[in-house]
Amino acid sequence: MLLRFILPFLLVVTMTACAKTPYENINNDQLKSMLEQGVPIYDIRRPDEWKQTGVVKGSQLMTFFDANGKVYANFLPKFAQQVNKDDPVILICRTGNRTSVLARYLMENLGYTKVYNVKYGITDWIRKGHPVEKN
Repeated sequence: MLLRFILPFLLVVTMTACAKTPYENINNDQLKSMLEQGVPIYDIRRPDEWKQTGVVKGSQLMTFFDANGKVYANFLPKFAQQVNKDDPVILICRTGNRTSVLARYLMENLGYTKVYNVKYGITDWIRKGHPVEKN
């Protein structure tokens, strides 16, 4: 009886995990190239995280989630004022998980068309020896 409920759930989870994302994941080389082309980057981590690791040069700092995982109410209106729906934008967080949630939401619910997620976030950027700016 329990298998009757677990198997469909696992099937849905597996299919969702394999589904193509509406946004594009980018690696560090692609990030460097896009930054050189002037594509804006938004670091959506918290201030304590920016202070701990530093940020990619030129990052716009705008916190999306608080420490408890709650979305800041003013984030989306503020973001929409700064980023046009058809302009390219790069999102970065610690490991790429928070930005993947935001990127999907921006594209599927708000009509953004060119959202790029730094797949492994700032931790991979730092691990590969790329520079950061400390606040």
